[in-house]
Amino acid sequence: MPTSRVDVTTAYASRYLQQLCKHWAHKFPVEFDPNHGTIDLSLGRTVLDADAAALHITVSTDEGGSLERLESVVADHIKRFAFREELIFDWKQAT
Repeated sequence: MPTSRVDVTTAYASRYLQQLCKHWAHKFPVEFDPNHGTIDLSLGRTVLDADAAALHITVSTDEGGSLERLESVVADHIKRFAFREELIFDWKQAT
């Protein structure tokens, strides 16, 4: 299963995790608390973990061609929530 991961430095990791989970909860299976969340999108699964310094995101998909699309969709949504700060998404594919 193709997987990639990113650690996004921000003091608002928990806020963004909860916003993203709430945003998609009406359309997809979502489970979350302030520090951990999972979202089962049609493109694949997103797992989020928040701590005081960063938002840690892992995305995985059964469809190899859609991993980059899933990375983009997740990053774009979080960037919209975080419009007051410049977040860096340097995805690393798992080997």
